[in-house]
Amino acid sequence: MGNTSSKGESDASEPPLEGGKPHKQHQQHKSSDASHNGVPDVGGSHNNLMVTQAQGSMTRSASGADVTEKYLTQLVPVEKLAEILREQTSSKLGINGIVADVFVSQVFPQYADLGQRLFNLMHSNSKATTKHLGAVAFRQQCERFLGIMDDSKTLECYIKMYAQEENPDQIDKTGVTRLLHICYTIAMQHSGNAVLCPAINRTFGSVTKSIFLCHDSMSLGYVCRWFEQNLMRLVLLVHKYCVHTLSTAYRGLEQQNQSCGIELQTPVLEQRNPFTDTTDFSGGSTRDMDSLMPLSQAWLLAGALPPLYSKPQTVTPPATKGNNNVSASTAVQIFKDKLSMMPSHWTLLYNSNEHGVGANRFLHHVLGYRGPTLVLLHTKDEQTYCVASPSEWKETHLFVGGEGSCVIQLLPKFVILEKKPNILYLNTSIRGYPKGLRAGADPRKPIIAVDEHFENIDCKGLAAGLMSIEVWGCGDKSSREVQLDIKKWQIKEAERQRTVKLTAADWMDHPDRYLLELGGRQNYNN
Repeated sequence: MGNTSSKGESDASEPPLEGGKPHKQHQQHKSSDASHNGVPDVGGSHNNLMVTQAQGSMTRSASGADVTEKYLTQLVPVEKLAEILREQTSSKLGINGIVADVFVSQVFPQYADLGQRLFNLMHSNSKATTKHLGAVAFRQQCERFLGIMDDSKTLECYIKMYAQEENPDQIDKTGVTRLLHICYTIAMQHSGNAVLCPAINRTFGSVTKSIFLCHDSMSLGYVCRWFEQNLMRLVLLVHKYCVHTLSTAYRGLEQQNQSCGIELQTPVLEQRNPFTDTTDFSGGSTRDMDSLMPLSQAWLLAGALPPLYSKPQTVTPPATKGNNNVSASTAVQIFKDKLSMMPSHWTLLYNSNEHGVGANRFLHHVLGYRGPTLVLLHTKDEQTYCVASPSEWKETHLFVGGEGSCVIQLLPKFVILEKKPNILYLNTSIRGYPKGLRAGADPRKPIIAVDEHFENIDCKGLAAGLMSIEVWGCGDKSSREVQLDIKKWQIKEAERQRTVKLTAADWMDHPDRYLLELGGRQNYNN
């Protein structure tokens, strides 16, 4: 009877739904506690309905965590990092969460501005109302950040980091300059060339002039599209560093070591900097002896060109038996090769200021180099262009070039003018065809046209005098060594033919003998 009355009371106390009609399926949704104790589930159907609506709306806590989401982290490094940062924040400030100061000082001690902007991005995405992030919210945002696989999405994140604070949908010249500076700093410090280039302001200025023109700020979408078309690899380098740091920072923190970055230098880049800078660019003008390839310009070109031009040389680790650190050093080397973008293997093949101006001088120093090359052309009106060839230069009456062929304007603004195969042309001897060096998809109207004497240049119909030319080889050491061996052989062969000795029998049939007789010189024979 007790069970019957309890059941009856429970049914009788059920509130009517939809105009007084009882809900027939309500007993299937009762809680287990009400079933066991016999307590009537007053308003149970209404509560279940509210829970269902709450699950659909996905509420958040004040510290930014998705409280209704059953989120279990799958990345142990992120979970350990969150726990370490939470403990340090609690011990220093008494806050159960993670604040920006602790995150920056422990994870990004060398790049405080980058760490602060990354924390602000995660804080903004979590929609937290407090200044700190909860441990759960921090893990969620870190894993979402590490899970970005699309290059376009990655670029949007970093452009958003450096947007204006008062107008998050716009970015100004200062923001782009700071983004370029952190890209340059990380690339230099992880390539063994942690030096400040005197031409850094001029290099950054060429990018901002190309993006903003006469505007003070531009939309984030426009700047993202510009970077996608011209300098995509620069920002991806920073993302690789951030991913590596967030994934491995807990190791250094567990050992009470704040230096959580990459410790080792890339072995292939431990050498003298090939891009010497002895020029003062503060005046804004260049002199005749200025190099067209300062360190910052080489870095910018490496980020714009395909990896074919800037791929570091491979270094084989020493295979020693019983060495347990070989696999670890190999893994570090693989990451360093991916992170390094500074082209240490570029070598200067031709400089018109040193080797002389002319088509024959150009051909003498460039032909025979079996590797990618960069031809830098500087005009008298301070325009600088780059013609990139992915393969060896050859004289021909056809337009040649592989997938990596492109034409880039370096100064006064940086922009890729054309990037297509079969756009390169070089001819100085074949009759009936235009002579000189050309680059462009349209043979009738090439983007770059240098005359046969290498004295004048025409760019998109604008003629100018050619002041200096530099050609840089982007292949490995073997490409340069092969070219030098060929030149040595040519010199020896020319010397051998010049000092050839003729016998009496060879002299009787030699054409020089007949020329001397036609000139009236008497020949004596034994």
